[in-house]
Amino acid sequence: MKANAQNGLGVRAQQAQQTRQKILKAAIKVFAKSGFAGGRVDSISKLAKSHDRMIYYYFGSKEKLFVEVLETLYEQFNEAERRLQLDTSDPVAALSRIVDFTWRYYLTHPEFVALLGSENLHRGIHVKKSVNVKSMSDATLSMLQPVLEAGQQQGLFREDISVRNLYLMIASLGYFYNSNRYTLSSFLGENLMTADALVDWQAFITDAVLRKVCVELPA
Repeated sequence: MKANAQNGLGVRAQQAQQTRQKILKAAIKVFAKSGFAGGRVDSISKLAKSHDRMIYYYFGSKEKLFVEVLETLYEQFNEAERRLQLDTSDPVAALSRIVDFTWRYYLTHPEFVALLGSENLHRGIHVKKSVNVKSMSDATLSMLQPVLEAGQQQGLFREDISVRNLYLMIASLGYFYNSNRYTLSSFLGENLMTADALVDWQAFITDAVLRKVCVELPA
């Protein structure tokens, strides 16, 4: 009887976790499409094939759900970063790989770009309430730091480059292009999302970062 009870508890806990994850996954899609203000609780529960009351049961409120959505997206980004396995013995190649990764991540995760844009419209009021996001940003900088330091120690990178500014440069060059691709395409009169345009901008980003960081450009 005791084993069966424990078994039942395990199944219920697993089902609860699955329901929670379905709601979170649905919330990412709904908020990415409609933003925090336009993302309705009933739309999320419908997409998750759940009920409104379950959202409040697991997350407490729409706002708390949105905060967890942001945390989840940052954590997914960090997890992808950790899989890079950078070789600091070749800091130029490692830095180029980080630039390439960041650009491609924004490109292949439009929901991340959309939700960051939505949160900036709200002046970051929700992400400020997260107790975890700061540690996630620390993880990103701590991945970039040894690459920068290795390049500086080898005399390849400028000494006056800070990891903060390097991160901001890499992130902004990739994020701005993706977050504004529709308006920029109309404004410039060309489709910025063609394969050739994307390859061209990726090469430009890499060149721009290396020109800023390197003492001398590699051959």
